[in-house]
Amino acid sequence: MRIICILFAVGVTMFVCMCKKVTDGQLKQAVALGAASWEDVSRATQCATQCGKCACLAQEIVDEALLSRHMTQHIPARHFDELAYAAR
Repeated sequence: MRIICILFAVGVTMFVCMCKKVTDGQLKQAVALGAASWEDVSRATQCATQCGKCACLAQEIVDEALLSRHMTQHIPARHFDELAYAAR
C-alpha cells in the first residue's frame, strides 16, 4: 500500500486493470465527470469486469476520489454510505 501512495504523490499514472487497460487516472476522471459510486465507475470504464483481480485496488482509488470530491462539493446523502467506506 505504501508504494501505491508514493506513486499517487508524485503523479505517476499506473494501470489498475490490465485486462481492460484502465488507469488510475481514468477511474478518477470518471468520478470527476459525475460517477457517484464504484458501480458507476466500473460501468463507465469496464474496470474489473473481466477477471476481477483489480477490483479491490480500483475500488480504493474510486473511494478516495469520491471522498476527495465530497470535500470540495455537495454529494447527495444517499452516497454517504460509500463515502463512509472510503474513510475507513
